[in-house]
Amino acid sequence: MKKNYFKLWFVAVLLVTISCSREDEMMAIPETPTAGEILKDPLTTQQINAAIDESIRTKGYFNWSEATDHLLWSAIFRGGNSVSLGYGATANDFDKSKVAGAASLERELLNTLTTAENLAPEKILIRSDAYLTTMDVMVVQPETVRILRHTTGIRYIEPANYRYYDQQAMANKSSSSGSSGCGFESAALNAADYTTVAPNAKVPWSFYKHNIPGAWSYATGAGITIGIVDSGVSPEQNLLGSGFNTGQSSGRSIQKYGTYVDSVWPWSSTTDGPNDQCGHGTSMASVAAAPRNNSGMTVGVAYNANLVTYRAAANVLLEGYHEQNGVKDAFTALGNRTDVKIISMSMGHIFSVGKIEDGIKYAYSKGKLIFCAGGTSTSFTNFVGVIFPASMAEAVAVTGIKDSSTYQECDVCHKGAKIDFTVVMEKAATGSNTPVLGYYNNESKYVGGSSVATATTAGIAALVWSKNPSWTRAQVLTKMKQSASLYPNKNADFGYGSVNALLAVQ
Repeated sequence: MKKNYFKLWFVAVLLVTISCSREDEMMAIPETPTAGEILKDPLTTQQINAAIDESIRTKGYFNWSEATDHLLWSAIFRGGNSVSLGYGATANDFDKSKVAGAASLERELLNTLTTAENLAPEKILIRSDAYLTTMDVMVVQPETVRILRHTTGIRYIEPANYRYYDQQAMANKSSSSGSSGCGFESAALNAADYTTVAPNAKVPWSFYKHNIPGAWSYATGAGITIGIVDSGVSPEQNLLGSGFNTGQSSGRSIQKYGTYVDSVWPWSSTTDGPNDQCGHGTSMASVAAAPRNNSGMTVGVAYNANLVTYRAAANVLLEGYHEQNGVKDAFTALGNRTDVKIISMSMGHIFSVGKIEDGIKYAYSKGKLIFCAGGTSTSFTNFVGVIFPASMAEAVAVTGIKDSSTYQECDVCHKGAKIDFTVVMEKAATGSNTPVLGYYNNESKYVGGSSVATATTAGIAALVWSKNPSWTRAQVLTKMKQSASLYPNKNADFGYGSVNALLAVQ
C-alpha cells in the first residue's frame, strides 16, 4: 500500500499538468535541451502532441522508441510520472514463461530504479504483469529515463498515462468524449434497412452485401467462441443475457468479464465489472452474434457462436493507464483460453502502445485469429492512416465502405496499406449504417465505422471455422482472402476487399 503523501504528490503532479497556461501550450517546440534543462523545462502537452502529429504525417507512424529523451520525459511528466517498461533480450521476449531468468531480470531493473530514484521498491513498482515481461513503475527523476534507455534488457520504455486525445480535445476546445464511440440512443429502423426471416428476426441490409444469409445454409458459428474486447455488454439487453441462448441460437453461451479499473490512481486494481457503460461494446457483440429468435430484433452474423466479452476500457479511445492495462489483460486472458478461436476489437489508438502489443502478440502466439478496426476519424485524427493495433502484423485490419459501384471508404472510415478486408456498412444514398440491438431491451440502433465492419468480419470468420472446425487460423484466413472481391490482388487502400461469406463456407 502506498503512503498517503505519495498519493498527494501524484495528485499535485496532475494538477500542475492541467494548470498549464494556454500561452505556454502554444509555444513552439524548443531545441533539444541539455541534461540540466530537461529537469526544469519539460515540453508542454501541446508541444508533445505536435511532435507526435509531425511524426505520423512524415513517417506514417509514431513510436516512443524514436522519441528524444526530452520528449519522452516530458510525456512521462505530463502523464503523472507513471512509466511502462517492457523487458527482455529481443522484441519477441514478451511471454514471461518463455524468457529464461525473467524474474531475475525484473528484480535487476527494479534495483536499478530504486538506486536512480533513491526510493524503496514499494514506492516505485505499481504493477508487475503475471504473464508478460512488462512492469509499471513511477519515475520522478528525469535522469532515470536516460539510465533506463541505456540499460541492457529493456525492450521499451513508454509513458503509461499520457493522454493524447484529452490534450487534443482541449486544444481544439472540444470534448474527447464526443469521439469516444459511446451512445445509448435508440432508433426506429427503416423497413428498407432489414429483411425479416424465420422465426421472426431482422437481417441487416449490409449482411446481404456479403452473402451472409446464404452462408447460413452451411454454417451458423456453432462450436466457435468469439472473444470481444470492448466496453462490455449492457446488462439491460436481454438478448445478450438470458435471451442469448434462445430460438435457433440454442446450445451456446455468453460469458462476461471486466478488466477495466475506473480510477485515477495507477495502483488501484479493482475493476468496475463487465457491464457496458458506453454502448459501443453492446453493439459489437450484437453484430457478431446476436440470437436468431422470434423477438423481432436484429440477428448477428454468427448467431450460433459463443461469446466471451470483456469490458476492457471506458470507450474506444485507448489512452490512459487503466484502459491500456485493461486491453492488455483482456488479450492475455483470452489467449489463455483454449476454447476461444477469434478475438475482435473495435478500439484503438493513433500510435502504438507497448503493453498492448505484448498482449496481442501473446494471444496470437496461442493461435488466435485477431481482427482490429482500421480506424474511424475524429475531428483531429483524420490525417492518420490505419490505427494501432490494426497496424500490427498479428492483426487482421478491417475498414468500412459504402455500397457504391466502386470502392469508397465510409464517411468516417480510415484506409491504407495495412487494411486486409472491407465491409459494406454505409448506404451511399441515405447514409444508413448497420442495424444492431440497442442498449436496452426491445430497442434497436444503427452503428457504422470500421467498428461494425470489424465485428462483422469476425462473425464471418466464425462461420468459416464452424464449417471447418479442424482448420488452423492460417487456413481460415486464407479461405477468407480467396473469397474476397479483390483477391488475388491486394489493393493499396482496401486490402483484399469484401469477403463473400457464402463462397467462404462452400
